[in-house]
Amino acid sequence: MAKAARRAGLAWDEPEVIREGSHAIYRVGDVVARIGRPGSLGDAERELRVSQWLNSSGIPTVETVSELPQPIVVDDRPVTWWRLIPDHRPATPAELGAMLRALHSLTPPADFELPSYDPFGDLRERLAKAGTVDDDDRRWLVTRYDELRQQYDKLQDPLRLAVIHGDAWQGNVVVPPSGTPIVLDLDKVSVGRPEWDLIQLAVDYTDFARILGADYLSLVNAYGGHDITDWSDFRLFADIQELRWVGFALERAAASEGAAQQAKHRIACVRGQIPKPWVWKAL
Repeated sequence: MAKAARRAGLAWDEPEVIREGSHAIYRVGDVVARIGRPGSLGDAERELRVSQWLNSSGIPTVETVSELPQPIVVDDRPVTWWRLIPDHRPATPAELGAMLRALHSLTPPADFELPSYDPFGDLRERLAKAGTVDDDDRRWLVTRYDELRQQYDKLQDPLRLAVIHGDAWQGNVVVPPSGTPIVLDLDKVSVGRPEWDLIQLAVDYTDFARILGADYLSLVNAYGGHDITDWSDFRLFADIQELRWVGFALERAAASEGAAQQAKHRIACVRGQIPKPWVWKAL
């Protein structure tokens, strides 16, 4: 971060860590810096283009800082610069649903290609190599992955594919005082089954009781009346999403005892050892 800031000509005074997850995100004055994984330069370049394309397509999205060199690569990690959105709140379920309806109606860009959405990624490898779980849990997780992957691969081709966000939850759509929702975290924007953008809030409602029925219904209505929980393949998508959340906890477990305990708890949940509604801590 310090090297990138110097190369961009930014003052490196008291930077603030916003989040450390799949990206490390810092605030440097009025600029937000996103540091990608090693070898992800192509992904970072696509995020910059996606931001410009979505904003020009009528979907307000976090904006790049065009005055700074984009991206800067340090130790094989791309650093991109974004305009700070001060004093914002997470979107309501209805605001999220309205944004997804607009996003899913877009025609993919003509001047660059969005990737096809892969809900699995390197999940099997992460589960198989998890060093903070015992052999029994590891075998169960890999077997469960294989079962879900086989079921998913047997699905009929979808009626339609759409431009999707890929990580659609209320924290990735923020609302400043102007009242206009703004989309964040563009690294997973791709072409895929639109249900992947609806599944996170659906399981928040059905399996975690993190949102009330009225709030979930507001999402459904804002999206156009499609309730994914009534869909025949809902449970498959829900199980895959929850296994992905287990994988994320395992990825962070080696560096954090809290994450290791959370991963153990999540495994017990998906193995059916803890009844629903579940309570999972954010990481």
